[in-house]
Amino acid sequence: MEAINGVPVTEDMIQAWADEAERGYDIDALRKRGRKPKGDGPARVVPVRLDDSLVRALDARAEEDKTSRSDVIRAAIRAYVA
Repeated sequence: MEAINGVPVTEDMIQAWADEAERGYDIDALRKRGRKPKGDGPARVVPVRLDDSLVRALDARAEEDKTSRSDVIRAAIRAYVA
């Protein structure tokens, strides 16, 4: 039997999903896909090599600020180029 997040999928569940699909979906109510833009437009991935001590310091700062490693890096770059 198939399962979703550990919950077995029943025939009743499949029928309910099919009925819902046949009724149609409100496109505006559906969750938007993708990440929210950061900054003034679409973002690009820019690989950067960091040594272990810098990564540890970066992670410590992110934990202290209750944010992500990426947010700390973006803030540091913005401050540097400003």
